[in-house]
Amino acid sequence: MKLLRYGEIGQERAGLLDADGHIRALPEALGDLGGDRLTPQGLAEIAALDPATLPLVEGNRRLGSCIARPGKFVCIGLNYRDHAAESNLPIPAEPVVFGKWSSAIVGPNDDVEIPRGSEKTDWEVELGVVIGSRARYVSQDDALAHVAGYCVVHDVSERAYQLERGGTWDKGKGCDTFGPTGPWLVTADEVGDPQALRLWLDVDGQRYQDGNTADMIFTIAEIVSYVSQFCTLEPGDIITTGTPKGVGMGQKPPVYLRAGQTVRLGIDGLGEQTQRFVDAA
Repeated sequence: MKLLRYGEIGQERAGLLDADGHIRALPEALGDLGGDRLTPQGLAEIAALDPATLPLVEGNRRLGSCIARPGKFVCIGLNYRDHAAESNLPIPAEPVVFGKWSSAIVGPNDDVEIPRGSEKTDWEVELGVVIGSRARYVSQDDALAHVAGYCVVHDVSERAYQLERGGTWDKGKGCDTFGPTGPWLVTADEVGDPQALRLWLDVDGQRYQDGNTADMIFTIAEIVSYVSQFCTLEPGDIITTGTPKGVGMGQKPPVYLRAGQTVRLGIDGLGEQTQRFVDAA
């Protein structure tokens, strides 16, 4: 299934994408696409519905984040060998973990704000993993059983804030609008092997990133298991899993985003995003 949220900011409703690419409204009684709805039981209730019987959503509707109010937005850095190399950093011995704030989450096609004073706003296409059942101290063998599905995440980054101002990476990763998520959550049964997905990103029509999740240093199973050793993962939590080479910081000379530019990105089978970059008010 492809599950989504549509409507104006703060008024999103849950829906699904039918086989013809049309949005169908899910019954309001099922609630939003938050943690409780993304459990195995919650997803089974949606799967039991016949999409043809659901109301058709007319018009070109805004898409919100495909996940409502995730409790955690966990990120993994330097998880592709080619990206570590272009960053002139060693292959990490363990996953690099940081976080984004909830205010970073926006819809897949919403404007992204370049923070005041930013000179090094950068792009990163990433595979997002959405947790579907409580995971605490899970093994790698059991980790994927705790995944509800997958989505596209744009891990927008301000490199000067991240790397040049001391402290942790978080201040350069969690700025408002720096986490476009969606367009939809694709359930794990439909995705199949999450380590065989092509992901790409264009800036103003120029292809900068073109990679495959097969090139991850730490697999999805390893990441979910690893993070669950340090915190309990709950349904609806999102984990982003790193980006392949081709970020702006890795260009020679580096290239960073400016107001007025458009970024388009996607992952095969999981959909696409398009964002216009604007100066923060």
